[in-house]
Formats: sequence, structure tokens, C-alpha cells
Amino acid sequence: MNIMLFHSTYGRRPAVARAADRLRAAGHEVWTPDLFEGRTFGTVEEGMAYKEETGKDELLKRAVLAAAPYSERGLVYAGFSFGASVAQTLALGDDRARGLLLLHGTSDIAENTAVDELPVQLHVAEPDPFETDDWLTAWYLRMGRAGADVEVYRYAGAGHLYTDPDLPDYDEEAAEATWRVALGFLASLERDQPAR
Repeated sequence: MNIMLFHSTYGRRPAVARAADRLRAAGHEVWTPDLFEGRTFGTVEEGMAYKEETGKDELLKRAVLAAAPYSERGLVYAGFSFGASVAQTLALGDDRARGLLLLHGTSDIAENTAVDELPVQLHVAEPDPFETDDWLTAWYLRMGRAGADVEVYRYAGAGHLYTDPDLPDYDEEAAEATWRVALGFLASLERDQPAR
């Protein structure tokens, strides 16, 4: 599969490169655009401040420009936390999208959104301060109404960004379980889904 993988609010940290390497080792082609133009941050607060200062529209424009040269190939959009929200926005707006892999995050869904059985897989901590139970229930229902085929996996006791070994949130057991399931999801897309 051709995968466009977006980083979290911390920026394009080593964990993103390691995730891309893991996906490449499974036979996928992966791009990891840097929406923060080289900046990385030590805390969520610093990353959020940069995100606010840069603006949602500018960051989304950077993401669209990064994905555009490859979208005709039929991309799987993927991302970590903030990057997952970016991936969701792009996947729901790209009728060639082959799938959506969300790690630690979701985003709002426009009322008129419609997709043709887009395969979606979400992995998120339980509980997660950024992805509350009420929000996730509403998100799941809205995605279903939009036509997405959604699977949700929750990881009890894990921190928000539990797949990043360099952060206090890291949970090795949850991270390895996530990658096992996610790689299976990607393999199933390659096997089953015709080009859109």
C-alpha cells in the first residue's frame, strides 16, 4: 500500500521514522511529511502553541500539498494524534483513498461527508483525555452515517501517545498489539480492496 503518515503535535520525531520503517519492512511505501517544517517539541503545550500560531488552514494546506503528488495511486492516510485528525480530513475528501489508519486521534466530520465504504481503523487509549468516551461514540456513529467501515480498538491504561517509545505515555504491550492489528488491516486492504 501507499501510505501517507502524519506526525503528532510533537512534530516529526524519531518515533515517526521508526513507524515508517516498520511499515516499509511489511512491504508498504510510506511518506512522512513534515507539517511543522523541521520543528519538534518537548511538550504537547509547545506543539499546540506552534499549531495555533501557524493556523489550522495553513497546516492542512501543507498536508494537501504533501499528499497531492501521490493521491492518484490510492493512498492509505494515517497519522498520530494531531496527525490522525489531518489524515482523517484528507481521507474523507479524497475519493481515491484506500483506507484510513488513525493512531491516538480523530477529527470533526462535516455534515455532508460521504464515502464509499472507506475502511477505517482507530487505535486509542482507554481512557484518553483527548478522545473521551462520549466523543468517540458520536464520532463512530457519524463515520458510519458517512459510509465508512469503522473498527475501533481501545487499550486500557495506556497513555495518549502510547506508541512513542520516547514519551512517558509509552506502553510497549499496547504499542505492539496496535502494530500487529494495524499491519493486518493494511494487509487486508492490499488483498481485498480494488483500486478506487
